[in-house]
Amino acid sequence: MRRLFRLWRLSARDLHVLWTALRHPDRPVWLIPATLALAFFAADPLNLAIPALGIVDDLVLLPLLLRALAALATARLEDKAPRSRDDRVVSVQ
Repeated sequence: MRRLFRLWRLSARDLHVLWTALRHPDRPVWLIPATLALAFFAADPLNLAIPALGIVDDLVLLPLLLRALAALATARLEDKAPRSRDDRVVSVQ
């Protein structure tokens, strides 16, 4: 049960990371449709039709998918980040 609460606490950070990635000008093309699909999954009408399945996906699957989406978005944006002056390779002979 502690792991579940920890996962939900991390979800707030993941939401912030995802929001920042969505506002970034170099975001991947797939990020907006994936975020919309995740939002639809969160508001899925199956939650009302099959309550047991709705509880499982809201408590476990939704935070895991959010974490994965935030990790993929940040990894993609870090690959495109320009190198700073300190990262230059200097050859001394």
